[in-house]
Amino acid sequence: MSLGILNQLGRKQEFRRQVSASRPRLYRTAYSWCHNPDLADDLVQQTICVALQKYAQLRDMDALNGWLFTIMARCLADYWRSAGEVPTDMEFSPVDDFSPEDAAREDEIVVRVRRAVSRLPVEQRQVLTLVDLEGFTYAEVAGILDIPVGTVMSRLSRGRSTLHKRLLAVKREEDGLSGFGTTKIGTAKTGTATIRAIQKH
Repeated sequence: MSLGILNQLGRKQEFRRQVSASRPRLYRTAYSWCHNPDLADDLVQQTICVALQKYAQLRDMDALNGWLFTIMARCLADYWRSAGEVPTDMEFSPVDDFSPEDAAREDEIVVRVRRAVSRLPVEQRQVLTLVDLEGFTYAEVAGILDIPVGTVMSRLSRGRSTLHKRLLAVKREEDGLSGFGTTKIGTAKTGTATIRAIQKH
């Protein structure tokens, strides 16, 4: 067997390994987009299947991460089209799947950020999770979602601003809760809390 064939086999094995290792991140992001565990799982499965089928199209293994999320975003868009849904300004029903016992164990601010994120329009939630949770640059997110960089920045700004306002409203309503107290909630802390909240799913 030639060295070239061996190298190609080794590359494909590494590709499969990295794709498999990406499954938890893909699911976490898919769930944050749709808040439907079955749909999130289907999106991840479809993403992996498409990636394996189109393996030869990936020229640079360093681009694998962004490529996978691009595929998943397109799979979700295809699902919306086939279902006849236009999620431009749509908000999903808020997620409230904590039992009293779970809520007691969770940090109060994390619980509230998680719920606030679930109320964001899906456009803002996609950008927020890709930037604040997955660490993609604005340019990378623009490529993944096939939108201009300016749109990424606008959606991210609106999403963070909405979270900030909702957390401040909770602080005013529940002034005595642990985790809020008299601490000032800034936009930077909102982003950090967003990451913690989604990661705790």
